Amino acid sequence: MERVGRKIKTGIVISDKSDKTRIVEVKRDFRVPMYEKVMKRRKKYYAHDEKNVSHAGDKIRIMETRPLSKLKRWIVVDVIKKA
Repeated sequence: MERVGRKIKTGIVISDKSDKTRIVEVKRDFRVPMYEKVMKRRKKYYAHDEKNVSHAGDKIRIMETRPLSKLKRWIVVDVIKKA
């Protein structure tokens, strides 16, 4: 299911309460040149999981796609590690 030019992110499923929807938390580290400091940020993404294969605590890979609903713009590509 790999497509050229689409963003792919890795994160942890924090909610699987909705049918076919997963809330994924993606963490990233970045360096602030002015302060010479590494900062951490996290963001939540709503991802479509057609077959409900992932559950809370799983590490998954998500890929950018067309808008599927008001908030969903990502789909679950695969489960990297089960919780």
